[in-house]
Amino acid sequence: MTDQSLTRYLADADGDIDPAETQEWRDAFEALVAAHGPARARFILDQLAVVGRSPRVAWSPELVTPYVNTIPVEQQPAFPGDLAIEERLGSIMRWNALAMVARANASYGELGGHIASYASAADLFEVGFNHFFRAADAQGHGDLVFFQPHSAPGVYARAFLEGRLTEADLAHYRQEITAPSHGARGLSSYPHPWLMPDFWQFPTGSMGIGPISSIYHARFMRYLTHRGLLDCQGRTVWGVFGDGEMDEPESMSALTLASREKLDNLVWVVNCNLQRLDGPVRGNGRIVDELEKLFRGAGWNVIKLLWGSDWDGLFARDATGALPLAFANTVDGQMQTFAAKDGRFNRDNFFGQNEELQRLAQGMTDEQIDRLKRGGHDLVKIHAAYHAAAKNRGAPTVILAHTKKGYGMGAAGQGKMTTHSQKKLDEAALLEFRNRFNLPLSDAQATELEFFKPAEDSAELRYLKDMRARLGGSMPRRLCAADPLPVPPLASYGTFATQADGKEMSTTMAFVRLLGNLLKDKPLGPRIVPIVADEARTFGMANLFKQVGIYSSVGQRYEPEDIGSVLSYREALDGQILEEGISEAGAIASWTAAATSYSVHGFPMLPFYIYYSMFGFQRVGDAIWAAADQRARGFLLGATSGRTTLGGEGLQHQDGTSHLVAATIPNCKAYDPAFAGEMAVIVDRGMREMLTEQQDVFYYVTLMNENYAQPAIAPDLHEAVIRGGYRFSSFGDAANARRVTLLGSGALLPEALRAAEQLASEGIAGDVLSITSWSELAREGRRAGEEAREPFVAQLLSQTQGPVIAVTDYVRAVPEAIREFVPPGRRYLTLGTDGFGRSDTRKALRAFFGVDTEAIVRTAREAVRG
Repeated sequence: MTDQSLTRYLADADGDIDPAETQEWRDAFEALVAAHGPARARFILDQLAVVGRSPRVAWSPELVTPYVNTIPVEQQPAFPGDLAIEERLGSIMRWNALAMVARANASYGELGGHIASYASAADLFEVGFNHFFRAADAQGHGDLVFFQPHSAPGVYARAFLEGRLTEADLAHYRQEITAPSHGARGLSSYPHPWLMPDFWQFPTGSMGIGPISSIYHARFMRYLTHRGLLDCQGRTVWGVFGDGEMDEPESMSALTLASREKLDNLVWVVNCNLQRLDGPVRGNGRIVDELEKLFRGAGWNVIKLLWGSDWDGLFARDATGALPLAFANTVDGQMQTFAAKDGRFNRDNFFGQNEELQRLAQGMTDEQIDRLKRGGHDLVKIHAAYHAAAKNRGAPTVILAHTKKGYGMGAAGQGKMTTHSQKKLDEAALLEFRNRFNLPLSDAQATELEFFKPAEDSAELRYLKDMRARLGGSMPRRLCAADPLPVPPLASYGTFATQADGKEMSTTMAFVRLLGNLLKDKPLGPRIVPIVADEARTFGMANLFKQVGIYSSVGQRYEPEDIGSVLSYREALDGQILEEGISEAGAIASWTAAATSYSVHGFPMLPFYIYYSMFGFQRVGDAIWAAADQRARGFLLGATSGRTTLGGEGLQHQDGTSHLVAATIPNCKAYDPAFAGEMAVIVDRGMREMLTEQQDVFYYVTLMNENYAQPAIAPDLHEAVIRGGYRFSSFGDAANARRVTLLGSGALLPEALRAAEQLASEGIAGDVLSITSWSELAREGRRAGEEAREPFVAQLLSQTQGPVIAVTDYVRAVPEAIREFVPPGRRYLTLGTDGFGRSDTRKALRAFFGVDTEAIVRTAREAVRG
């Protein structure tokens, strides 16, 4: 059972060549503390550390502390609530959460659900609800709380006691479609703002997304404060996450950002119940030790909340340090076994390890040993940890809370390997649970899984509502009271694009110019949040460095190398650009924080995140999906888009699929404009839809780095651009019976135009349609079918004749989305860039994939002959 990598403070006596001298050093240090206090002691230790780290000694401090509570008993603040009532309320909520899941599965075994996670975290939630989590007021000024998703039934159980949910609602957990027909509200499986827009604020159901999102929300609050837009001081971001969830790379990827930015407005509570879905998180090690190393090394304040108040007496009597040594020699797999077994087993197998432990357990009954609480189940200890975390300054805090998964579920689930999937309990287990928590339920009520709610005038409900009233009201609660933002007329910032009249530029270049103009608008400009992942210079955005600056929580403490340049790198406390470094996960988290500011803070912001398009939906698609769930409003700009546009970069950088993925997100409007004017019209419409009309949508717009002549876009075409396409031009004799219709988007529309010219010279007339959005055409077509009207794309094509050939710089599945709306009798052929990319010139790549001018001409000839 011994871990040979145990910390040095537990080295055995055989490693000490002079114990007497060692004791003298200890005594001297204790005398220093007694005479001059802990501050002087810390100073001396820091000085000694300098010597110890020298090459001659080569010492480094151990990051792991003993397996005991960080906050000693003498430093615990007095518990400010009614302990007995809070314990009763916690027991009631545990029961209702269990009944909710078990009832659903008794009726419909396929529904699933989780009991054990909330059983372990209930007290962690309740101390927060009763004493720390402040609800948002009408202006959105409250705390942000990210709830462990598998504990959602417990949050619903609390809302039931508060009167926010009914018994019928609880009876329709995970039955969102059928619930309304029974006069109830179906409750979503996990926190989903899209499904429960007045209830849940943050989607956390995908493991790892909640942790990184909480960090960037905390940082965005600092951004708002430092820019003088909104005072977020005094507000805290709380996150309750699982220890198994910490294995997700997103959970750990931004820890150093949080400490670097000194985000003391951020508190994580990691529920260390030592189990994930299939078994122990670290069966042969200790997850608490591992996390302590990670967080301390990253610069976080770490609070270990391991043992409940019943252990205090044992520690006080432990003169030899037997308990910390025993804990250090117990791996989590064994600790799980201790959780699953009874008091007799623990007496024999834990306290029976040596004489020192046996003496500590003398006088305790097996029942008392069985009831020894881990720290995450002790309200007093939890409050002390939360209190210390809330007061900490200069660094984020993580509380490592030791709990038992399935706490209170007894032989049916506590500490069992199968407990995560436990959804049903037999009668004996239900009665055992009732007895364990002293619930006022008869045998029949317990076995029938009846919900329990005290009378409205009971001490419990009065207490519960009073405690929440002191903290601003019920939560979670999602508000959406932001005022509309005015959007300047397109002519004031986008004329250069809509009236380009043949000027050569890339759509990326046009967007950057458009953004620069928008940033100058006095009402809207300050609300814009430009976001890049270390690619601003790549996209030609360096001119914005001086114009609006790069946000830095400490300003700029150095003179940049290029200070004399007009494009010099400028960081500032009130900087506007969020330059996230090489982290698409961080950049999308920042974008989400800004894109949901209208609801989280009651203060709308407008983020523009520009990135290599291949590193968007394909790389952080899960985070984008979560942002959609959270009803984000903003722009994602996929630059250097298409599989043949970014010629030399090769396979990993060439995007042929982002529009395919974007089309799967219901509230994402995806556009692939070929021209700067189209792009300007799309951005203008998106801003009005999000800021003025306050629609819960976000836009994905792809941009190219290829320079070519840009046409003017007449005002009467703007609506068609937004709907998804329009007839750009016609070629050849209008009376010619040999005709073809070419559809093109993005970088390949110019290829289609050149093909049309060549075909006309060969006697094949045709029309070229600029398709700005394949997915919007397809969506409108499906809606039209439901409403028994002609789809817009069918209307467009009815104005043309002959075979229809569609070409994109994406896989063929993108233009295939509109096949069902092509008028009957018209052949529909698609050209795309299926397969892996290559490194070569644009010309060579387009010939290779069969999407260049010659390929289009060849396909058209064959289609007309056929």
